Amino acid sequence: MVPFAGYSMPISYNDLSIRDSHLHTRSNVSLFDVSHMLQLELYGKDRIKFLEKLVVADVESLPINGATLTLYTNANGGIIDDLIVSKKPDALYIVSNASRSEEDLKHLEEQMAQFIKTNPDADLNLKILDDKSLLAFQGPKAAETIQAKLESVDLNSLKFMNGIETVYDGIDIRLTRCGYTGEDGFEIQVSNKQAVDLADKLLQSPVSKLAGLGARDSLRLEAGLCLYGNDINMTTTPIQATLAWTIAKSRRAQANFLGAEIILQELKDKPKIKRIGLIGTKPGPPVRAGSKIYKDS
Repeated sequence: MVPFAGYSMPISYNDLSIRDSHLHTRSNVSLFDVSHMLQLELYGKDRIKFLEKLVVADVESLPINGATLTLYTNANGGIIDDLIVSKKPDALYIVSNASRSEEDLKHLEEQMAQFIKTNPDADLNLKILDDKSLLAFQGPKAAETIQAKLESVDLNSLKFMNGIETVYDGIDIRLTRCGYTGEDGFEIQVSNKQAVDLADKLLQSPVSKLAGLGARDSLRLEAGLCLYGNDINMTTTPIQATLAWTIAKSRRAQANFLGAEIILQELKDKPKIKRIGLIGTKPGPPVRAGSKIYKDS
């Protein structure tokens, strides 16, 4: 167990090494407890107008139960955090990083106060979902494993970055087809009271195993996914982070999110630095954070 964002979390579990857990996820399905992540909802008729001041996504155009990866940006064009926004019929459901929860909430509260000051009749409310847990079920066998005990839903019709509220083996859940491993999979919101029961049920399948932070990190690295604080931070722009694709075409035209002028100018001029991926060509130990990389040696 190691401290992580104020929580005590497992690097791995006794039955599998990090390497074996990584490979198991690639071939079967693994269960990750990601309840440490910040979950919240925005309510009120002005929720979309407000959030689009803070993120680069076209939230307005999301279909009901659709979701998207997006970024909170600051006035200097830097990334405050990366997050997933889902459009529920009556709210925006947001999942962001535990390591940035204090900064995210402070930013949201400050921006809400400013928004309401400018719009005295604004209809806007924020609710932290501290009564909810979050499990990630990831791997090529995730869908078939969940489908076996899912009531009234055909997962073939649930596309990537779409969610649905349903019942799994008697437990109410919100299921979103997304993840942080590069595999097919789901993030599952469930009440705190039923989280352990749900985990136990998911682990009843012989192809399902628990996985910890070690495999979660190696899987996301292999998939080229960002980790806040390692690959992106407050001074990294979406362009430098190779995340320009998250900036919707309509939002580029509107240019009304925080830092838009700086970000869009850099998009036009090309960045002086950018995030890239490196692939090892020979077998050997994995490259660790802070390792030196030499050219032509």
